[in-house]
Amino acid sequence: MAPKPNPGDNRTRSSIQIFIVAGLCCFFYILGAWQRSGFGKADNLAMEITKNTGGDCNIISNLNFETHHGGEITSTDDSVSEKKVFKPCAPKYTDYTPCQDQRRAMTFPRDNMIYRERHCPPEEEKLHCLIPAPKGYVTPFPWPKSRDYVPYANAPYKSLTVEKAIQNWVQYEGNVFRFPGGGTQFPQGADKYIDQLASVIPIKNGTVRTLLDTGCGVASLGAYLWSRNVIAMSFAPRDSHEAQVQFALERGVPAVIGVLGTIKVPYPSRAFDMAHCSRCLIPWGANDGKYLMEVDRVLRPGGYWVLSGPPINWKVNYKAWQRPKEELQEEQRQIEEAAKMLCWEKKYEKGEIAIWQKRMDGDSCHSKQDESQVTFCKSSDPDDVWYVPLDLQLTNRMETCVTPYPDTSSSALKNFPERLYAVPPRVASGSIPGVSAEKYQEDSNKWKKHVKAYKRINRLLDSGRYRNIMDMNAGLGGFAAALQSPKLWVMNVVPTIAERSTLGAVYERGLIGIYHDWCEAFSTYPRSYDLIHANGLFSLYNKKCNLEDILLEMDRILRPEGAVIIRDEVDVLIKVKKIIGGMRWDTKMMDHEDGPLVPEKILVAVKQYWVAGGNSTSTQ
Repeated sequence: MAPKPNPGDNRTRSSIQIFIVAGLCCFFYILGAWQRSGFGKADNLAMEITKNTGGDCNIISNLNFETHHGGEITSTDDSVSEKKVFKPCAPKYTDYTPCQDQRRAMTFPRDNMIYRERHCPPEEEKLHCLIPAPKGYVTPFPWPKSRDYVPYANAPYKSLTVEKAIQNWVQYEGNVFRFPGGGTQFPQGADKYIDQLASVIPIKNGTVRTLLDTGCGVASLGAYLWSRNVIAMSFAPRDSHEAQVQFALERGVPAVIGVLGTIKVPYPSRAFDMAHCSRCLIPWGANDGKYLMEVDRVLRPGGYWVLSGPPINWKVNYKAWQRPKEELQEEQRQIEEAAKMLCWEKKYEKGEIAIWQKRMDGDSCHSKQDESQVTFCKSSDPDDVWYVPLDLQLTNRMETCVTPYPDTSSSALKNFPERLYAVPPRVASGSIPGVSAEKYQEDSNKWKKHVKAYKRINRLLDSGRYRNIMDMNAGLGGFAAALQSPKLWVMNVVPTIAERSTLGAVYERGLIGIYHDWCEAFSTYPRSYDLIHANGLFSLYNKKCNLEDILLEMDRILRPEGAVIIRDEVDVLIKVKKIIGGMRWDTKMMDHEDGPLVPEKILVAVKQYWVAGGNSTSTQ
């Protein structure tokens, strides 16, 4: 029997207790939460925290707050009284993705998937309201059960259960969706498929840690690779198949809305150990191999590219695919020629799977590329990839050119998990200005200390309550590295206006992430993340765009009863806290772990549970 959530069980509402630890400055707080569980049963985590804090905690009654279904609360928010109150958006916006809005998308050209790329609303069209959760929304099941089950109320779309019924993607059972782990190209299940790949690719020993899954579907490949210590960055277009990326995130699998079109993918060069396409419908041989050149840019020297499905082994499969064999033959010819031009070595072809490997260095390939008159990319920065509007034709559009190998070798990259704290090659080589090996070690130690403090502030941090976590200003990935756990993953976001482009080093640690400009909406569905961390983000964007817009975007992508940790200068946090006072968040500001004299403070918050049409814990 599939487990069934019980959205109507009012006994599962949140109960939050904040404790203050006795010490020199009494500055640590411990936040425990009873979550609204997908099972409809309250857990006892908060009670356990209360029991285990011992005699070093003095419980201060005026720091306690409690939320109830449809009830009123006495807010502990002490921000100024004159605050702007943000109203709920209309229920039709429950799945609103601002930069991938379907109505806006259809006004753009369909050539090269332009209409499915990012197209953000102008200032006058931005929503200044709170995106509601759908009626009956419940907290997703904890991992690993979430890999196989998603509450129907959270993503109530059945089209995939019909369209992909015989391919074992997803099945509807009562009030849950069940994900059997199947796929178009792995009818025997993702594990069997991965075993086949692992017979060629060194997945077991930590050589392959990061994977880019293009056209990911419901991300079953990434879901099943997790147990093998491989983390996938999965992406698919908005509504190519309805709710596929939304399903992936509800399952607790990293995914974003994205497409290979005219814009470079928002990842650094040499980021992934492996790239994968399983019937992802990308025309790899078209446009003179431009899309394969983009895969080559993000693929690490020695990395692998897997193509599963048409046109591989077309002579045997063309009848089953119901496509002309001449068309498939030409498609494979173009792919083979592009791979040869890139100096990829074909390692395997069997059934409908082909695997190529990128060479470790460019020296052995230069003569062949010279003979074929390959065009090398002229941009001095292969990581300059963030998109620009169509009317600004700048260098970060995808070009038909090959990214040169770096001057420094990436061969020093260690296997995972050793690479998590080893000095990344980009740091060791001096490729990141101002970041030496010593600075990197200092940053790692600092974040170990900060995360230790966070775990005292919020004892649920590594309990399994938070699966999908985002770091909005990730730097060198120290926060994610210090949190590293099989229970969670972190989306490391490096803002496009950050002082240094550090995302390449984040990937060299065996972590994943993405470039983004927080003046715009993130490429994800509402309610994607359980916990959001923002270190220095509001200082970075102060006077560059509206802080209100950033906070509303945080609210959009945060799940009901999700948590927020904001670390910043006190004067900036006062502005932030004033805005939050008009949102449905419960907040508390506290001192830096080194004491009240440090100007940097920490603001913690919990988003209240409320849904479209009522069932709210807010007094607004």
